[in-house]
Amino acid sequence: MTEIFSQVLSKQQKVKAATDLKGVPEGTQGQVMLSNGLDWIRYWVKFENGIEMGSLHRNKLVRAEDWEQFLEDREAGSLSIDEVMDSPDEESTEDGSGDGVEVNGVLVPQLLIDRTKAALERFGVTR
Repeated sequence: MTEIFSQVLSKQQKVKAATDLKGVPEGTQGQVMLSNGLDWIRYWVKFENGIEMGSLHRNKLVRAEDWEQFLEDREAGSLSIDEVMDSPDEESTEDGSGDGVEVNGVLVPQLLIDRTKAALERFGVTR
């Protein structure tokens, strides 16, 4: 993966959306509010358009100071946004099916939704 996406982001760091996100157009500037995780790091970002979004993978964010280089690399073909967006930790489900619900840009597999529903039913919780 390219150097642009290899650096860990810190709290308060200025970033831009590397791709269109739900309610956040590509290139919208934001600020990292929180990073969490050890080897599966996700970021919470407050964007200038008022949207706060969590559970963002590093490949969806470009440091503001790297933005011009990111655009140049993508234009030159040395950086394919399709390759950047395909990360192994974003597989949809264990069996490879794409069913589920997207929450803040992260797919919650249908398997987990079904397990939760069954557990709630066992405890007598109904919606």
